[in-house]
Amino acid sequence: MNKFGNPIIAHVDMDAFYASIEQMDKAEYKDKPVVVGADPRGGKGRGVVCAASYEAREYGIHSAMPISRAYRLCPHAVFMRPRMARYTEVSKQVMEILYEFSPLVEQISVDEAFLDCSGTGRLIGPPMTIAGRIKERILQETSLTASVGIASNKSVAKIASELCKPDGLLVCPFGNEKGFIKKLPLKYLWGAGKKTIDKLNSLGYSTIGDVASGPQDVLEKIFGKHGVNLWRLANGIDNRPVQSVGSRKSISEETTFNQDVASDNYIEHILFRISDRLTRKMRNLGIKGKTVSIKIRLHDFDTYTRSRTLEGRVNDTQTVRTVSLELYRQFSREGRKVRLVGVSVSNLDTNMPEPLEQFELFREESVQKNEIDVDTGAAFKSGEHDDLLDEMKRIYGEKITRAAFLKNPSEKEYPES
Repeated sequence: MNKFGNPIIAHVDMDAFYASIEQMDKAEYKDKPVVVGADPRGGKGRGVVCAASYEAREYGIHSAMPISRAYRLCPHAVFMRPRMARYTEVSKQVMEILYEFSPLVEQISVDEAFLDCSGTGRLIGPPMTIAGRIKERILQETSLTASVGIASNKSVAKIASELCKPDGLLVCPFGNEKGFIKKLPLKYLWGAGKKTIDKLNSLGYSTIGDVASGPQDVLEKIFGKHGVNLWRLANGIDNRPVQSVGSRKSISEETTFNQDVASDNYIEHILFRISDRLTRKMRNLGIKGKTVSIKIRLHDFDTYTRSRTLEGRVNDTQTVRTVSLELYRQFSREGRKVRLVGVSVSNLDTNMPEPLEQFELFREESVQKNEIDVDTGAAFKSGEHDDLLDEMKRIYGEKITRAAFLKNPSEKEYPES
């Protein structure tokens, strides 16, 4: 809930997802009309459009259009077959980012999801700040844009994201859900397909506000329970919760190098950075884990994982960093260069605690907490430096960082000892 007691529901929708990935992966397609779908075969192909870039949409091309018509509208477009494995890979990356902002993420398609940010507002900021941070993180990690709508419920949040596409951000004022959507055409009403819209048009309804002000019993008589639901949604009423599918099994971060890397010292520095990002995400979500794993992908794409299970659950940077480095040092890559490294923590305890209490940055007393010695597995006491850094980042933003991360070094600055 926010300070007024309203839920904060975000709907995140990637912009022209399939086509944008193709433009990202192939620089020569940037700013060109790209159509993902069936083979057009000179305008005589069968099948439909799966996705179209915004450049292609300027020619009237849209999803589900016959591919032959798309070709006739724009024969010079780049027509591509879908690469579902690649789209799924990027989708997983996006969903992982969303978990940084809430433990309650409901993925409803490969390129969109709802988040319940009601409990994280005091840690991140007001709704506009939350939406902005989500967009920034997705762009930073994937080079793709997303549109984010925020409201007090799912249906209005989804409408908000649709209204601000592409690359937009829109927040519905709390308490004004009905007014926010009343002038919109019926195509924005969740659950209103073409046949339903045609029937509503025959009743004299052309806007969502028309449905909202219509008699509920008439809609129920014509559409049954669906009519009642349409009336409620038209009035901005939607009590459906954000529902995560299953419990989260692991949390991870990884880095793919622009060029394959040979320096162990540089790789260990990157593992430190990854451990810092990963554990901060875990602390923000209030989760800990017992099993630390690393992933190593070599230049020939051979991929290896190594894991260690600790005696107790952790989410502090030093423990995860230490275990990650030890696992890496025990791995022999036999002189082959490294393309990607990653760190994950599994065997999670996802019982969310009460929201963290803000504390003074420079108080004299030291609050100690249990951590795990990675050599013996025994518990020991350490300071609260992670919590202090988290709090300073919350107040001052991402410009606050560890001294070791003040610059982005290259491999050349990490010669082998």
